[in-house]
Amino acid sequence: MARWCYRHRLVVLLVWVGALLGLGVAASGAGTNYANVFSLPDTDSKRAYDLMEKAFPERSGDTDTVVWKVGEGSVRDDSVRSRIEPALEEIGRMAGVGAVSGPYGEQGAAQISEDGRIAYAQVTFAEQADAVPKELVQDVVDTAQDAEREGLEVELGGQAITRVQEPPTGTAELVGVLAAAIVLFVAFGSFFAMLLPIVVAVFGVGTGLFGTQLISHVTDVPELASLLSTLIGLGVGIDYALFIVTRHRRGILRGADPEEAAVTALNTSGRAVLFAGGTVCIALAGMLVTNLRFLDGVVIGTSLTVVLSVLAAVTLLPALLGLLGHRVLSRRQRRRLAAAGPQTEAVSGLAARWSAGVQRRPRTVAVVAVALMAALAIPLLSLRLGTVDQGNDEASTTTRKAYDLLAEGFGPGFNGPLQVVVDGEASDGLVTVLEKTDGVAAVAAVPPANGVSVIQVVPTTSPQDVETDRLIDTLRDDVLPEAGVQGHVGGVTAVSKDFATVTGDRLPLFIATIIGLGFLLLLLAFRSLVVPLTAAVMNLLAAAASFGVLVAIFQWGYGLELLGLGKEGPIAAFLPIIMLSLLFGLSMDYQVFLVSRMHEEWVHTRDNARAVRVGLAETSRVINSAALIMVCVFLAFVLSGDYGAAMAGVGLAAAVALDAFILRTALVPAVMHLLGKSNWWLPAGLEKRLPHLAVEPGEDAPEPEPVPGGPSSVVHGFVRAADGEAVEGAAVTLLTSGGRQLDRVVSLADGAYIVAVPAPGTYLLAVTASAFGSRAAQVTVADRPLVHDVELTPGEVDAVN
Repeated sequence: MARWCYRHRLVVLLVWVGALLGLGVAASGAGTNYANVFSLPDTDSKRAYDLMEKAFPERSGDTDTVVWKVGEGSVRDDSVRSRIEPALEEIGRMAGVGAVSGPYGEQGAAQISEDGRIAYAQVTFAEQADAVPKELVQDVVDTAQDAEREGLEVELGGQAITRVQEPPTGTAELVGVLAAAIVLFVAFGSFFAMLLPIVVAVFGVGTGLFGTQLISHVTDVPELASLLSTLIGLGVGIDYALFIVTRHRRGILRGADPEEAAVTALNTSGRAVLFAGGTVCIALAGMLVTNLRFLDGVVIGTSLTVVLSVLAAVTLLPALLGLLGHRVLSRRQRRRLAAAGPQTEAVSGLAARWSAGVQRRPRTVAVVAVALMAALAIPLLSLRLGTVDQGNDEASTTTRKAYDLLAEGFGPGFNGPLQVVVDGEASDGLVTVLEKTDGVAAVAAVPPANGVSVIQVVPTTSPQDVETDRLIDTLRDDVLPEAGVQGHVGGVTAVSKDFATVTGDRLPLFIATIIGLGFLLLLLAFRSLVVPLTAAVMNLLAAAASFGVLVAIFQWGYGLELLGLGKEGPIAAFLPIIMLSLLFGLSMDYQVFLVSRMHEEWVHTRDNARAVRVGLAETSRVINSAALIMVCVFLAFVLSGDYGAAMAGVGLAAAVALDAFILRTALVPAVMHLLGKSNWWLPAGLEKRLPHLAVEPGEDAPEPEPVPGGPSSVVHGFVRAADGEAVEGAAVTLLTSGGRQLDRVVSLADGAYIVAVPAPGTYLLAVTASAFGSRAAQVTVADRPLVHDVELTPGEVDAVN
């Protein structure tokens, strides 16, 4: 497939461009039909909602609020009314506004605070918030705030108002892509190579979003799905292309033709990308076990985007590689390749030194890493799930100011009233009992409609206060049963509490499901019980630490001002499921890319220490680059203007950073050094029954001369100077007796090398390094790995060479 896409690159490119434009035109014509419906079956708030639907079957549009406050006097003063009433009348005449109910009519006395300094009016639009044109909302905001004067403050709140104070759509995505481009340019040193992952991600995310938009017309897809699809699609799309392009460039530097390098890259890293994308989709599908049906649309949207991002990486990317040819390398690399010929990229510098350091002190590295992750996880003990509202908005926004004014004038609970719903007529005694309940500020009974009575209860505490949750429990467990009434407690605050409770109850099953599926996948991939078990423990550790960071920032308030966000509050109840799905999928990606290289080395040498050292040295740079890109993309969503999106972005950025920079780079290799050969243990009975799954087959080596006698093997050892110091960057070449090169590598920072032997026999091993003489020797390899250390002396030329 890779070869076909490479050779028919223009056809593939036109198909992808046509798909993107076609889906875009279709989605634009059809519009969006997102359904933000939270269904919580078998909960008290859902039963209250069903009765409310029976009482008030007609569905009005979104209701927003205009709030004003005077510095002196009263809102009833003529000087205030003469400015506010004309503004409200003008708003009422706007096309798209259904009604405006102000405080100055016969029924409006309750809309003025007791001290007379704060009042509000309710603006009801003809449509729900998402369908109200932004131009209309902006006209309402401008008209209301034009009534301001010195000593008269006017603010607006509500879902429709929130839309006009958000940054322009695409700001967060653009900033994230620009940050990723900088990281890619530093990693590749080539403008064209930098563009490849971004172009692939744009096609994957674009087709995914347009597809999700079209699917919203045939099934319930919440608007949250588009945000998360963009978030995860940009991250995995850029990362997957990064892995493939890195392998492709390495092949060209080794002297391969660009087409062969692309085919090899897709047949190695491309397979790993398919496996990694599958693990992300499986982790996302784990949300289905929670039985929260509104998450079904999230699973559909995000999984579709991931699948299309993977498809773009394995079809569009080889076509683009065919268009670029050698230009995927930097100019310096192309000049060096032309002048010096093929070369092997040296695994040296910080990556090699760190890998050798982890091998020398695995216990120290493991203890420090575990202590750091445990310290970050401590705040998790105080985790409280809830919902975010406009009280969490940034202090300078009009929605936050309106929220605070309503709380000041009418009490903190006014922003989240409860609804006690009774099937039948509620007695006056029930209203009296409710009024006397601790934690209740005000009670107002609505006239019965269609045989249903609704009593509005205003708590004394804010919607996010833990005391409000206790009041809901008191009403359900004590007040209503003691009053002999079959009533239910509903309202946005009660729905939020029930959602948090249901999420918390189903979280253990969800975590067990995705960990179990991940365990089975890694068991098949690496044929080991210890590797997947280690990965499961690491994933739990990463989840605990990242949620600890989330609690410290958003629940305790540390750093919120630095991030330019609003007020602290509970963690959004939907976030644990969403975040754990993405975290487990992404961390599995890094585990696959890291351990697959270690496993390949282990299969060749049966030397665990060497396998872990070489695997970490050769993959840590690309894993860290990929993680840095994801962190940039996720953190950019702080600029989205959506508090929930910012919370998800910060949480995922922290999770990826901790997972890649601490767990995969330090703790995983340290633990694998400590476990030794036990890492690769698998009972013989299970070994026979497990199907074989090759995640990333080795690259095709040059065709060796046939040497009969058994399977392939390796020669490995260390290159050292006469004083015992390791020689880094020495070229180690394995040749046939006729002088044909079979394999060529460069020694690592600790002097280690390994060359592949096609079959048992006698070969020539030549070693050269600057500042040293050349040395060569004949080596006879049987059917087992051969250890052969080389000592170099300055100025010496070996006779055999």
